[in-house]
Amino acid sequence: MFPTRAAAIILRQFYLLRGSPSRVFPLFVWVAIDIVLWGFITRYLNAVSGSGLDFVPSLLGAVLLWDFLTRVMQGVTMAFFEDVWSRNFLNIFATPLSISEYVGGLVLSSIATSSVGLIVMVVVAGTVFDLSLFSYGILLVPFLLVLFLFGIALGIFGSAVVLRLGPSAEWFVWPIPAVVSPFAGVFYPLATLPKWMQLIAHLLPPSYVFEGMRTIVSGGAFSGTTLLWGVGLAVLYILLACWFFTRVYRHAVRTGLIARYSAESVS
Repeated sequence: MFPTRAAAIILRQFYLLRGSPSRVFPLFVWVAIDIVLWGFITRYLNAVSGSGLDFVPSLLGAVLLWDFLTRVMQGVTMAFFEDVWSRNFLNIFATPLSISEYVGGLVLSSIATSSVGLIVMVVVAGTVFDLSLFSYGILLVPFLLVLFLFGIALGIFGSAVVLRLGPSAEWFVWPIPAVVSPFAGVFYPLATLPKWMQLIAHLLPPSYVFEGMRTIVSGGAFSGTTLLWGVGLAVLYILLACWFFTRVYRHAVRTGLIARYSAESVS
C-alpha cells in the first residue's frame, strides 16, 4: 500500500470542496443546528425537571457524540458517492490504485471532514450551553475512538452496499444511524430496552460508550474492561466491513458491474 496513492483520494476531495461551497456548507451548519436545537431542549428539561439532574452533559453530550459518529460514517460514504455520481469507478480502478489504498483514502477523507464537524460542535456546545467534554475525563479519548472506528465500519459497509446494488441504493445508507441508535442506547439506559433489544445492543460498540458516559455523569465508576469490549467489537466490525467491501468489489470486477455502473443497475 502506497500512502501517496491514498492521499490522492484526499486531494480529490479537497479540490471538490474548494470548488463548491454547497459541499462545504453541510460540514458544519447541520451539526451546529443539531447542537443548538438539542441544547435548548436540555435547558428546558433542566427548568421543568425537579430531579436536580443536569441534562446538558447527559443528553446534549449524547447528541454531540452520536453526531460525531454519524459524520464519520457520512465522511466515508460521501467521498464514495462522489465517484458514484460522477461515474468515476472505471477511471479510478484503471490506475495502479489498489482497493486498500482506495478505502484508506475514503477513511482519511472522513477524518478530515468529521474533524471539522467535531470542532464546530464542541465550540457551539461549550460557548452557548457550557458543555465541556473534559467532564468525561480521560475516557473521552476511548469514547471518541470507539465511535470513530464504528462510524468508519458503517461507512465502508454502506459504500459496499451501494457498489453492489447501484446508485439508487444510497437510500439504504442514509437511515443506518437512525436504525442503529435505538439499540445503541444513545438517549436512555440499555435497561430501558426489552431483553431481545438488549442482546443486540451488547453487540454494538456505541452502547458501551453511552452507558459509560451516563455512568460518569451520575458520579459512578465505569469499568475500563467493559470499554475494551467496545473497542474490540469496533475493530472487528471494521475488519468485516473491509472484507465485505473487497468481496463486493471483486464481484463487480468479475461480472463487469463496474463497466455498466448506472442508476439502473439495482439488481
